[in-house]
Amino acid sequence: MNHQTWLQVLPAIFCGLLVLSNPVVAESFPEKPIRLIITTPAGSGVDAIGRALAQGMSEITHQQVIVDNRAGAGGIIGATALANSVADGYTIGIAATAHIVAPLLQAKPAYHPINDFTPIAQLTVIPNIVVTSLKNNVKSMKDLIELTKKRPDELNYGSLGDGTASHLSAEIVNRSMGLKTIHVPYRTIADSYTGLWSGDVQYEVYLMPSALPLFQGGRALAIANTGRMRSPALPDVPTVRELGYPEAESEITIGVVGPSNLSPLLVQKIHQLIVDAMKLPEVKEKMIKQGGQPSPELDTKAYEQRLKLEYEMYKKLIPAIGLKPQ
Repeated sequence: MNHQTWLQVLPAIFCGLLVLSNPVVAESFPEKPIRLIITTPAGSGVDAIGRALAQGMSEITHQQVIVDNRAGAGGIIGATALANSVADGYTIGIAATAHIVAPLLQAKPAYHPINDFTPIAQLTVIPNIVVTSLKNNVKSMKDLIELTKKRPDELNYGSLGDGTASHLSAEIVNRSMGLKTIHVPYRTIADSYTGLWSGDVQYEVYLMPSALPLFQGGRALAIANTGRMRSPALPDVPTVRELGYPEAESEITIGVVGPSNLSPLLVQKIHQLIVDAMKLPEVKEKMIKQGGQPSPELDTKAYEQRLKLEYEMYKKLIPAIGLKPQ
């Protein structure tokens, strides 16, 4: 490394060491705007949750929390930018389940989803909904299981493509319930809706916000919720645990992470800011509107454990269903 490069790097190193070693810095945090990286496009469900949080944190801290959408490559672009940022608390990011899955689908991962980040706070979990086409006269999960047993490897399920949340959550349901069906990936969510309504695919497993439009006009039916509890948006839809298949549970975890080596004092300070922001009625309402169950009361350790469990689960699932890193 030449002399000029060292001069460029030293300020960042010094800043990081100062934060790690000085409790006063953490106590007075934040003293300037915070950047919140969101790895999905503006207008997405994750973006809506991130923007609600940013608004709430700005209101509490009187410092601007700037949303920085870094979409692309399944979230890898934004996550890499976050991993490479200075660990001073002024750059944090929203991590959804794609944060865990994306590097597992890469032959040469750009980052490690656990080791290269510091968990800060879990915001919410969003369940998946098993939705069936009315063309099949399937009115319950029991009906679907019986139908697939009568016609193994003949029926279809739709998703938004290999390795997407809709694909992986459907495979979790399939493997847990013994459903032997054929995967039909669609290019757009609109195409997948049409595929279900027409009966080209018999069922789909979609996140709550994506599943709700399927019910318009009474052309599809929700038959199971893969979350840990029933959703206020669909209170009559039983959970897979209630149906006797707890191993079919899958939820999208959405939380806040920072770069690795973020000091414990800063993690504690940011975590409390997030908890306070999510107590604001307008923030909580927007979380629920996206189909989530707000969960800021979970401590950082619990969130870290959840991320690790998800990582191990998808690390096993992805090769088991025949997906190979590209």
